[in-house]
Amino acid sequence: MPLFAEQADAAAASGAFIHQATFRQLSDLYLLSTGGYRPVTRFLSAQETASVAATMHLPGGEPWSIPVIFPIDEDTKRRIGSASRLVLKDGDSIAGALHVEDIFKIDKSRYAQNIFRTEDEAHPGVAWLRDAGDYSVAGSVEAAADWQFDIPGNLPISPRETQAIVARKGWKKVVAFQTRNPIHRAHEFCTKIALETADGLIIHPLLGETKADDTPVDVRLACYDALVKNYYPAEHTLLAGFPAWMRYAGPREAVFHAQVRKNYGATHFIVGRDHAGVGDYYGPFDAQHIFSDFAPGELGIEPIFFDFVHFCRKCGGMASTKTCPHPREDHVHLAGRAVRRMLAEGKKPPNEFTRPEIAAILLQAAQAA
Repeated sequence: MPLFAEQADAAAASGAFIHQATFRQLSDLYLLSTGGYRPVTRFLSAQETASVAATMHLPGGEPWSIPVIFPIDEDTKRRIGSASRLVLKDGDSIAGALHVEDIFKIDKSRYAQNIFRTEDEAHPGVAWLRDAGDYSVAGSVEAAADWQFDIPGNLPISPRETQAIVARKGWKKVVAFQTRNPIHRAHEFCTKIALETADGLIIHPLLGETKADDTPVDVRLACYDALVKNYYPAEHTLLAGFPAWMRYAGPREAVFHAQVRKNYGATHFIVGRDHAGVGDYYGPFDAQHIFSDFAPGELGIEPIFFDFVHFCRKCGGMASTKTCPHPREDHVHLAGRAVRRMLAEGKKPPNEFTRPEIAAILLQAAQAA
């Protein structure tokens, strides 16, 4: 009898272990099973994990920058025992299965140093790794045919669906933009400059777990919707969802984000200042420099790099350090902390920083919090 026709107790009797999966495990299951992580299609083995961590390549030579692992704690490892597969539960429903090939101990020190460039537990990625369990299950996966991954926004989230939309629109050169924050004027400027040379733009916000102090997903979705409807051409713009979780791995995650967007139908990927960064763990352009570690064309998607972008009062519009000759005192550049303070005080961020529709949404959310 096929796995997904079995009841949970029957699955257990047949040598499967019932595992209540975390959101992050479900997210990785979804992206592995739908081709979002190609060339990776399984939770990696110890050898594969070590190879990716050390070289940003799988043992076979394919580029990949962040290991896809399935962490469990020691008690779960003991209870799995000799089970040949994990039945992965999403609440009360069966999401899929992980066919157990090996359970290995994670070298957390090496993982943190290679992926996050730090072992500081104040880093959110290192904090996740610390708490995630000391072991990882390696093996192939399959998703249940009737499993619906519950992601907010009602946006297209599968690589196949997004690719189909791109094909239907007839786009050949397609630029993708990753975001986990509301899009402000600098982001808008970068995406529109990139779109000038392309057929289409995929605005592809990450909709999975982020830091507690990041803007809540429902607020971000309202901002994306308002911005796309009012300031982007519908025939050249696609708002789609990326059902992943943030690693905050800076340069490594920039490469990861680029390769994933290739699987969603993009040919080019925008990399701005401090992509996927947090705090002061990475230099402002480390996420751009890392692409030079790969041979031309090796990643299968072309990065597009942007410098610091700001509104210049003297220029009368958006500009970068490459195009604006005026001193910093003529620039409008607000840090996230300054924006949060303004919102807490009931003040709208200025139009030079964000569109008025977005400012109104952010202000309303701050007042309701």
